[in-house]
Amino acid sequence: MSALTKKSRRKKTIIKQTDKYISYSHLDKIGEVAVYYGFTPKQSPIIKKSDLDCARTLLEGDYIDNEESNKARLPLHVEEKISLLRMYQEENMHSLLQPLLFYFKEPFKSSLKKKSDSYRYSDLEIIGNSRSIAEATLIQTTKVMLALEGYENIRVEINSIGDKDSIARFARDLTIYYRKHINDMHAECRQLLKKDPFELLGCQNEKCKKINEDAPRAMNFLSEPSRAHFQEVLEYLEALNIPYKINNNLIGNRKYCTETIFTIVNSQYEKEEKEDNPDQQKDSKIKNKISVNKKILAVGVRYDGLSRKMGIKREIQGVGISLLIKGNRGELRKEIKKVKKPFVSFVQLGLESKMLSLSVIEKLRQVKIPLYLSLAKDRLGAQVSAVEKNHNPYSIIMGKKEALEKTVIVRNINTHAQDIVSLDELAKYMKRLER
Repeated sequence: MSALTKKSRRKKTIIKQTDKYISYSHLDKIGEVAVYYGFTPKQSPIIKKSDLDCARTLLEGDYIDNEESNKARLPLHVEEKISLLRMYQEENMHSLLQPLLFYFKEPFKSSLKKKSDSYRYSDLEIIGNSRSIAEATLIQTTKVMLALEGYENIRVEINSIGDKDSIARFARDLTIYYRKHINDMHAECRQLLKKDPFELLGCQNEKCKKINEDAPRAMNFLSEPSRAHFQEVLEYLEALNIPYKINNNLIGNRKYCTETIFTIVNSQYEKEEKEDNPDQQKDSKIKNKISVNKKILAVGVRYDGLSRKMGIKREIQGVGISLLIKGNRGELRKEIKKVKKPFVSFVQLGLESKMLSLSVIEKLRQVKIPLYLSLAKDRLGAQVSAVEKNHNPYSIIMGKKEALEKTVIVRNINTHAQDIVSLDELAKYMKRLER
């Protein structure tokens, strides 16, 4: 059966577009946030046996979700990324205007009826973009979604393992370091060293924790492009006033993870734990009391090298984030059929404007200004083409000059009239135009 035939049997994501609304399938209330930030709702891919077989060649098991385990591994389900890239390839999505932003409201499903994790309820993916704006867009969108769920106090924990060459240098030095301390490590970690030294960095055993304190850091081995990429991601977080912490022990599987890996954690929960259990911090016998499920709200990773490991000839850049919490508010899971059609497009030029853009967009979202944006598109021509295709009557333009002056240009596409508007006044200005 051809990919085209398979595609035609599925229910289309976008049903129809009217003058005032765009109708969607596979969209719930909380997904409106994702749509606003440029994501398209789509039916979750089916994980096939071939996807699972491919995943097994890369790893034996990607995480242990167990409070009593000494290992604090992250729930990175590589079979989901594999099924997503397979769908991308089968449906010839590389021929579409890149990058592609997807929102999946439901967990990926297995054709083998493998039991899925009950706490997973949505996934955001950006395919076809290697820039730092992709990570920033994922984190900002997830932050807003978590706020709707009631999680106001969050923190990003983040690290970078860099590109292929960076990872190779880091792995070599890390192996040499652990071999020097092998007699001081507990038995399980001595066995793990034979498989992958990265596995040892998350060990919670007291002996290994002391060894890990002086272990080589991935960031010390980054190539110049990887260092610049990571620095830009951190600058986005600072521009968005999102608290973050560099976690040197946050390491993904080197067989498919590249560059950034990050989690969003519930810092309010940690604060309450300390207040309720003041002696807990002093008792070295209490290990890893906070379970992965309670502390971690979302996990994100870049996987640029995975497509070639699957046998795909071209490298497909990808970065995604999975929300790992149970929905606190049932109304946010309710299906919605349509959202307001954007009447204004957002165009940005240069890194300075990108740094400000996500916070500006959030202010417009809060006052419900329907907006079309393409932040992940770098070239002006690609953005202009998208604007023309959508036939929106207004454009918001922010270049380097406007970013420095904290202003934007609001242009009427039909009359070519334009005004310079301060960022503080932009929301009110756009509300008047909407009327």
